[in-house]
Amino acid sequence: MVGTFHGHAHNRMCQLDWHPQYIKGTGHTEGEGCEHIFAASNELARSTRHATSFHRHQAIEQHFAFWDADKYAALSKFLRTHFDEAIRAISSLTFELDIIKKEFNLVDDDFIRFHADERKYLANLKQPALHDQLLIRYTQILDELEVYRAEWDSAREAANNALSEVPTGNLQELAIMIKRSRVRVDTAYAKLQFAETHTSNMEMRLGIQPRWEINGEEYKHYKTEATMVKYRAALDDLERLVVMRLFELSKMAMSGTGRSSVGSFQ
Repeated sequence: MVGTFHGHAHNRMCQLDWHPQYIKGTGHTEGEGCEHIFAASNELARSTRHATSFHRHQAIEQHFAFWDADKYAALSKFLRTHFDEAIRAISSLTFELDIIKKEFNLVDDDFIRFHADERKYLANLKQPALHDQLLIRYTQILDELEVYRAEWDSAREAANNALSEVPTGNLQELAIMIKRSRVRVDTAYAKLQFAETHTSNMEMRLGIQPRWEINGEEYKHYKTEATMVKYRAALDDLERLVVMRLFELSKMAMSGTGRSSVGSFQ
């Protein structure tokens, strides 16, 4: 089982297998008992950092002795509070669940099936199919071809304008401008030729004929799919960074300070 706090840093497939929400019998247990202990014991670092070995061990032992005593003294209240919360949750969630089941014509076995279907879907969706990957890459090649074609047109236009701006009779400057323009045009044309060859090879491999038009239906579909692939990767990375930041704030005993910080700027 993965704790609920750590679980959000794991991918969805891992959560379906090990998140407490999907494990029978866990109830409202978040699985982060050790984290509660570590969060409190982190405060010992300030007082024991420069202490002797004896006083360091003494402080740690005293801390956990008081920790055990405090938790034992509050055990009955803890159990009663969580028991009342569980009763209220069962009552309210059962009522809401009955409404959902009635509205969508569901039974209890459907929720188990939904969980299994999602696992199966994700297991088969680790990566897009090879053919879809190639089509996504084909749309990217078409974009590159369009960019190189625009660069070649721009290079030819710039060359014509540059030659017309050279003063009449200045042969040395004219020779320099011709050389610069030829290098730019040749470089742009070489890139365009390479892109054309790459595009043709991809079309032969995929059996595409005629060439897709930019903003055509097929192009739009796989362009959107390519965007979604990047979006999902960015979203996973963002979630990972947020959880890492929360861990760092917890280590510095600064977790839960976000609201007051935001309020200070208002």
